[in-house]
Amino acid sequence: MSTRDRGLLVGGSWRPALDGARTEVRDPATGEVVGHSALASAADVDAAVDVARRAVRTWGRAAAGEREAVLRKAADLVTERVDDIAEVLTREQGKPLADSRKEILFGVEVLRYYAAEGLRVAGALRPSARADIRSIVEWLPVGVVGAIVPWNYPVDLYCWKVAPALAAGNAVVVKPPVESPLASGMVSQCLHDAGLPDGVLADLPGGLEAGERLTSAPGVDMVTATASTRTGQAIMRSAAATMKRLSLELGGHSPFVVLDDADVPEAAAAAARRSFSNTGQICIAVNRVLVAEALADDFVDALAEETRRIRLGHGTEAGVTCGPATTDGVLEVAAAHIADAVDRGASVVTGGGRADGPDLRHGRFFQPTVLDHVPLSARAMHEETFGPVVAVHRYGPGESVADLANASSYGLAAYVFGRDLDRAWAVAEQLEVGGVGVNVNDVTELQAPFGGWKLSGFGRELGPEGLHAFMQQRHIRLRRRSTAA
Repeated sequence: MSTRDRGLLVGGSWRPALDGARTEVRDPATGEVVGHSALASAADVDAAVDVARRAVRTWGRAAAGEREAVLRKAADLVTERVDDIAEVLTREQGKPLADSRKEILFGVEVLRYYAAEGLRVAGALRPSARADIRSIVEWLPVGVVGAIVPWNYPVDLYCWKVAPALAAGNAVVVKPPVESPLASGMVSQCLHDAGLPDGVLADLPGGLEAGERLTSAPGVDMVTATASTRTGQAIMRSAAATMKRLSLELGGHSPFVVLDDADVPEAAAAAARRSFSNTGQICIAVNRVLVAEALADDFVDALAEETRRIRLGHGTEAGVTCGPATTDGVLEVAAAHIADAVDRGASVVTGGGRADGPDLRHGRFFQPTVLDHVPLSARAMHEETFGPVVAVHRYGPGESVADLANASSYGLAAYVFGRDLDRAWAVAEQLEVGGVGVNVNDVTELQAPFGGWKLSGFGRELGPEGLHAFMQQRHIRLRRRSTAA
């Protein structure tokens, strides 16, 4: 494998697609070709699944300590190669180099965490109603896992899925995104170099055909995916015939609640970071701010000031804090949501459209945008933008901000800012989401479960729960012939 020209990883070696299909990988900041990738078909998926089914028999029976050693070695190799991987990730996905390094190094921590967590899985000898019966409960791997990784965090979310699945003893067939398949391929190489047995991990960038086959193939026992809600619904339909286990982290529409006693500068800085980091292409990004009318003017001014400090540019340039959008679809939705909000009476405080300038005109750059006085009927208040736009809605003293926050079909994350922790906690407890940040703009914690409610999906990643998601229980009931000493 070359870092800029990759094939498909099947059976421990890199090879072309069976039909020879390939795709270009372009830098979203310049439009230039930065690499190439083989493009998997349904036939490639079938070949990888066949190999994985044979390989998992050995890997699943390996001692937990053997699996731990491979994952730890892989983490060390990724750390050694982080600069090269980060350079590739920035050029294919667009985020600033510092954010690419942060993403990769968090992936390293995930590898190390599940290397250790795999040693802690314990069975149990359960009590029985009869003296001659012993009930043994053990944890076993699911089998072959199909993992679908998105383009916004192609290394981090790769590790979220692959690390616990491998630690649990599964074989994994990964479908990384065709928009950004290069950096994750470099991580697959690290796992292979760390001693992962041939066939236990397959890495197959592909489009709709590969995805549909991965989710429907009889040889795949479980599918884990981070995707849009619409894609998650399609995965459920595809997986239904073979009753696959599913873990789906889907779309979000995170509310950011600013209570009337909040620290305005702190809340504004937190909202700006969570709204515009990775150009807003985050499932837990702040989509809508619900701010108390009493301090709304000050908050909007502070949020706009924070937003204007953001520097757009190529992610490899020093001082750049926001890169381009990765796909054209992000730009289209952002523009549509702004236009709809303005038509309904909202005002553009800062930003509002495509960014121009000699260094930006060839890339997918969009001005970080703050909208104020956004009515609840606006699309931005109930549809995921997944781009650099945040909509501010002002609520009055007679309104229930928890009800406003819950008026969404999504339930992934929410944030509450206020000085009175009892009051902020009371609001947090009412929110219908999988994770709430109180005076903090992130709900991700390596040792705690991450996942959504409602249309944001089901299943949990990270924490011990993220390991058990890839395991199943077996009960062995044994009758002893004699209970005498």
